[in-house]
Amino acid sequence: MNITESSTKSGNVAEEANSRVAFTDKKYLTTLIFVTSLFMFWGVAITMGDVLNKHFQHTLSLSRSQSAFVQFAIFGAYFVMGIPAGLFMKKFGYKKGVLLGLSLFASGSFLFIPAANNSSFAFFGVALFILGCGLSTLETVAHPFMASLGDQRSSDQRVNFAQSFNALGAIIGPAIGSYFLLRHNVAGNTDLTSVKLLYMVIGGVIAFIAVCFSFVKVPGTVEPHGSQVGASSEEFSLGSKKGLFQYSHFRWAVLAQFCNVAAQSGTWAFFINYGHEVMGFDEATAGNYMVLFMALMLAGRFIGTFLMRSIAPNKLLATFAIANVVMCLIVAQGWGWVSFSALLGINFFLSIMFPTIFSLGLKELGSHTQQASSFISMGVVGGALFPFVMGSIADHSGVAVSYYMPIICYLVVFLFGWSFYKVGENNKIN
Repeated sequence: MNITESSTKSGNVAEEANSRVAFTDKKYLTTLIFVTSLFMFWGVAITMGDVLNKHFQHTLSLSRSQSAFVQFAIFGAYFVMGIPAGLFMKKFGYKKGVLLGLSLFASGSFLFIPAANNSSFAFFGVALFILGCGLSTLETVAHPFMASLGDQRSSDQRVNFAQSFNALGAIIGPAIGSYFLLRHNVAGNTDLTSVKLLYMVIGGVIAFIAVCFSFVKVPGTVEPHGSQVGASSEEFSLGSKKGLFQYSHFRWAVLAQFCNVAAQSGTWAFFINYGHEVMGFDEATAGNYMVLFMALMLAGRFIGTFLMRSIAPNKLLATFAIANVVMCLIVAQGWGWVSFSALLGINFFLSIMFPTIFSLGLKELGSHTQQASSFISMGVVGGALFPFVMGSIADHSGVAVSYYMPIICYLVVFLFGWSFYKVGENNKIN
């Protein structure tokens, strides 16, 4: 057998091995179910914030730029909590990291009760910040946790699968919020009882999940993104010999995640405003369309996970990013149903971005993986800042015009997916 034949045979063996890689192992099933449920719960919490944004405009007499503080409090917590959550996870492990996140999530929810009793937007801000710290902790822990529950060659599929349930939570959030909060919104209404009761129930559910998870025995996990089949011991050791910020694909992942969540947060925060002001829907109807909006994200997650079986994740990410540049251009024109359909389409193409950026950014980092997860989670702070920009433009030029702004973000995501996802110290656009 000559060298060429031997090389070809080895390549075929490696390809066959990759095609047979398991999604996860049986020993991880219970843990995987619990961790997947976490993705759904923080999906509910984040999209509920978008409903609160509109609800507080009425009940607390806020402008659109002022109500954007809801997103600032939640996503700002990601920036503050990202590194502490990563350090906590590194010292105490994934399970205790999850329990910390759930405890903060429940505590923030229960603080809505005194905030509503005092009709204080500042108090709500504190509650939302603590709740956001819980969400940040859960995201920081859950992504590498999910990646560690099996072979790393199927980690992209596991993370995207779990994020599909995040999209399910994103459907449930606005559905609940529209029913309990927006349905009775009338001019001059200042009643916050529905907010108080809703978050009291949410806090109770999350506290119950925390108690249940505390009894789950987590098997030993696989170091996520530590090495690939066929990688030499020298290549694997690079993860510990090189500093984290020497990896250009990681640095770009942080920037791409910042831009992705910035665009997502702004798009979600003013979706109901767009339906009400551009399409002429009443607020409850606009809120109900947000359920369809999030259902398209769920569809995109499942379709995207399926497409990744035959299309490289980075190529699909770049394609979806360019599609959203086109969608935003159409939305900004205010062309009635054509533009509103494009607005709905944005969420379909947003679907795979967060988990794919996260997973690509963690590739081949070895012992740096948990620290990298913290920094990529901190990139979510883009969601705290961008709604203020879009809200200010919406206040002065109209909500449709504000949708030009996310185009910049999607171009950065495109560059990451097209070229800068590559593992190495230096990347160049080909």
